[in-house]
Amino acid sequence: MFKKYLFGFLGAFAAITTVRAEYQPKAEQVTENIYAIVGPLGQRSTENDGLNANFGFIVTGQGVILIDSGASKLGAEKLARAIKTVTDQPIRWVINTGSQDHRWMGNDHFAAQGAEVMALARTAATQAQYAEQHMEGLTRFLGERMAGTRPLPAAKTLQRESAALELGGETLVLAHTDAHFPGDAWVWLPKRGVIFSGDLIYVDRILGVLPWSSVKHGQKAFHGLEALNPKFIVPGHGRLCDLAKAKAETGDYYDLLADKVGAAAKEMEPMDATLAKYADLPQFKHLENYDGLHRANMNRAFTEFEAQ
Repeated sequence: MFKKYLFGFLGAFAAITTVRAEYQPKAEQVTENIYAIVGPLGQRSTENDGLNANFGFIVTGQGVILIDSGASKLGAEKLARAIKTVTDQPIRWVINTGSQDHRWMGNDHFAAQGAEVMALARTAATQAQYAEQHMEGLTRFLGERMAGTRPLPAAKTLQRESAALELGGETLVLAHTDAHFPGDAWVWLPKRGVIFSGDLIYVDRILGVLPWSSVKHGQKAFHGLEALNPKFIVPGHGRLCDLAKAKAETGDYYDLLADKVGAAAKEMEPMDATLAKYADLPQFKHLENYDGLHRANMNRAFTEFEAQ
């Protein structure tokens, strides 16, 4: 009998100790009425429900503006709970800065609550293009935690390269960057000096250059962001930062990829020799994922500029 109870206790204890804590997003004030939700630096996991990115919201006199909606219905619900710790005002608008899954797969949840979901037209088109792929990939990865998720590209599309919006006294400018995914954008609040960069800026971890990313566009967009001279930056990934940190960890890296690796490609220098030459970069080695991503980033930058 003692053994029976002992084994039962040990089994229950093992079950308890193997349960990992779920990630619960928290609101962090950027400046008056503007908040960020800073996600973990690591990869997607069942614990973080694909919320390994940064989100944000603006509390206006006419309701809340949410920047990006999460990777699933469950992730969207978590974001909504974080907002509720700050304000009971309804979420009026959801603005998507991009087409990567964690930027928009929670749209349907907020639309069902009455929010208007909007993005630049090319952003929404890219969402529709990748919808099936994102749904299949996230379902394989998150399993039953994707229950109730329905991919809904932004319903209100803004046809220009940039668009100014106003709600409750807050002015926002949505403008294309086209860096990480085609159609990616930032949200700039000129009165506040705040920019939500979307996946243009990574700090604390190295940026990722995907097969469909553009280093050329990323470099150009970052220089455009520098000209705005924002006081506060909510990067796509990593902690809140100023322009100096964003330049050191993203802008300078784009310059390296374009002006060194890309230039070598245009001069038809051997790829292997170029990648070897810039493999060890002390100024970036402290960034999370450097060892896993840097060589692939250089490879894709070389290929992009080689084709020009």
